[in-house]
Amino acid sequence: MVALPLSYAVGYPPSSSGMMISELSGICAWRAGVLPRAALVEATPVPAGRERSGNYAIQVVDGGSRSALSSRNRTNDMQAEARAMARAANASVYSQELLALKYNSRPIKVLRRTLEILIGLGTFALKLLVDERSGHLNQNKRVRATELRRVFTRLGPTFVKIGQGLSTRPDICPPEYLEELSELQDALPTFPNAEAFSCIEKELGLPLDSIYSSISPSPIAAASLGQVYKAQLRCSGQIVAVKVQRPCIEEAIGLDFYLIRGLGFLINKYVDIISSDVVALIDEFARRVYQELNYVQEGQNARRFKKLYADKEDVLVPEIFWDYTSGKVLTMEWVNGVKLNEQEAIEKQGLKVLDLVNAGIQCSLRQLLEYGYFHADPHPGNLLATPEGKLAFLDFGMMSETPEEARFAIIGHVVHMVNRDYEAMARDYYALDFLSPDVDVSPIVPALRNFFDDALNSSVSELNFKTIVDGLGAVLYQYPFNVPAYYALILRSLTVLEGLALYADPNFKVLAASYPYFAKRLLTDPNPYLRDALIELLFKDGRFRWNRLENLLVQGRKDRDFSAKDALQPVLKLLLGPGGEELRYLVIKEAVRVTEAIVLGMMIDTYNSIPDILRTVVFNVTTPRPLIMSGSEQESMMELRNQVLRVWGLLRTSEAFDPALLQPILQVLQEPEARNLGQRVLGGITQRLAARLLQQLLRTPTTVLSTSKKL
Repeated sequence: MVALPLSYAVGYPPSSSGMMISELSGICAWRAGVLPRAALVEATPVPAGRERSGNYAIQVVDGGSRSALSSRNRTNDMQAEARAMARAANASVYSQELLALKYNSRPIKVLRRTLEILIGLGTFALKLLVDERSGHLNQNKRVRATELRRVFTRLGPTFVKIGQGLSTRPDICPPEYLEELSELQDALPTFPNAEAFSCIEKELGLPLDSIYSSISPSPIAAASLGQVYKAQLRCSGQIVAVKVQRPCIEEAIGLDFYLIRGLGFLINKYVDIISSDVVALIDEFARRVYQELNYVQEGQNARRFKKLYADKEDVLVPEIFWDYTSGKVLTMEWVNGVKLNEQEAIEKQGLKVLDLVNAGIQCSLRQLLEYGYFHADPHPGNLLATPEGKLAFLDFGMMSETPEEARFAIIGHVVHMVNRDYEAMARDYYALDFLSPDVDVSPIVPALRNFFDDALNSSVSELNFKTIVDGLGAVLYQYPFNVPAYYALILRSLTVLEGLALYADPNFKVLAASYPYFAKRLLTDPNPYLRDALIELLFKDGRFRWNRLENLLVQGRKDRDFSAKDALQPVLKLLLGPGGEELRYLVIKEAVRVTEAIVLGMMIDTYNSIPDILRTVVFNVTTPRPLIMSGSEQESMMELRNQVLRVWGLLRTSEAFDPALLQPILQVLQEPEARNLGQRVLGGITQRLAARLLQQLLRTPTTVLSTSKKL
């Protein structure tokens, strides 16, 4: 669906003093698919002295009645959806074989369309060339931007979608082009009302006036595949948005995809620099567009998206009215909002654009990496800021899914990038299905190192997504990569979101905004792949990197779903599991180091707190160091102690912290493996402190005896 900048309202059934809500449900619910907003209250005739609301007294329905209403509502909804699916039974699906069969026998029509595209784009390119040669390129930007929008509009839906993508990229297009191309999102030419209303009646099998008590006399907005009207349902009074498909749209996009697919064959055959299967990418995109033509499928997509992601208070997904939906007509809840790239209008409502952008990024990360089901077309016309501060997602025609293995591989890829582990980064491309298992990744490693060593001179959070995409793109072109179709849609989705973020703040960094989510997943997700990634991030050369853990906790706490308790359980399971011997060895070594640092740190603090005169009398020394160790060693030990205390402070001050969360540790310590682990740690600590004491008594050189081999 498109951006709808008018008011949202909720309607109630017409008054009838003797009518109960159960009677209303029998009349309305089978049509609307859901009960009106008053579904959780019961309307009864008004007794004397009772509070009135119109002709009804409002009283809360008890739990049992509410459950019955909810069950009846679900049943009605399922029945209405089944009827909608039956109406869309003949919806078209993408088939390259049928398109080839259809257009191979129509060479004149194919030639005419080819010439139309070449003339339209070629003329525009020629004008740009003339402007550049004459030195008027900047002077004519506004004129050329308007011309490009008109060219895309004339060439039809396929090119409109290309223009929509460009309209969200301020790093690619000048502001004049962005402003003009943004009109392609909801300001396209409309088609006659008579055709739209006739389509509604034909698709739903009912006269228009029996469906709506009112409908806007002209479209509120028009997009590439359809146009939208604002209406009020006659049955329930609900204000809704009604999207009606453009006539003959299948014919238009079918011919375009036939031509584009032919171009893809030529690219695969003659353009060596592009190693991906272009035809496969075109086929995937075409399937998604054809799915957009089936509005029942779009409604089902919206329902699934709502179930997965609208549990967050800052995300809104409109309801679908199934009995007023078919293959070419979609009726959904009306949403009042402002497009996400209209910064001034958003701020006038007292909202912060970056808060909404961050909500979109966090929701998108959940889409891409948690459930794998994602909105593949999030241009500004499909993302609205509501007056309540929620981010509303619209238009669920183009959706895609990330395979489960790839989701974890993407998170692992970020860890490997942070660690600059380019060998592991190269191996990730197997899991991402970029490379077949028989391809040797060793030649790819130097190319990754050359790019990221330069790019990571600043912190990872300072990188923007476009920099990484461009850099990886240069690597992909040099080696036998095959970019899967789902990944191409991920790139499109993320680049669009970054483009929206740059509207609000040119210095915005998507990776920095994504850090809290990645940190939370690494600390709390029990998936074995992510547990291994966490160990890889925290341990290096047998030493624990407390600064990494501290950074993860600092970032993870920024995610409102982070819980210290959730971070504890997976680590315990991993540590004490049957395959955790290597990790236990590392943990024992680190536990000895940390305990020594804390104990000796306390001794140093106590010693330093004693006045100099007493220190001389009691200890017969004037040195500021109470122990035999070098200054650098003491400094390193104190820093370790302080890091550990900071990490504990972060855990202790976490929002969901409860001392009871330490109880599982006590329970685990009862296990034989845990007791053995504890004994080994205690033995290591005893040996280490004994060595320190012996050194102190004998005043041996500053070298500390190492007991690591004995551990």
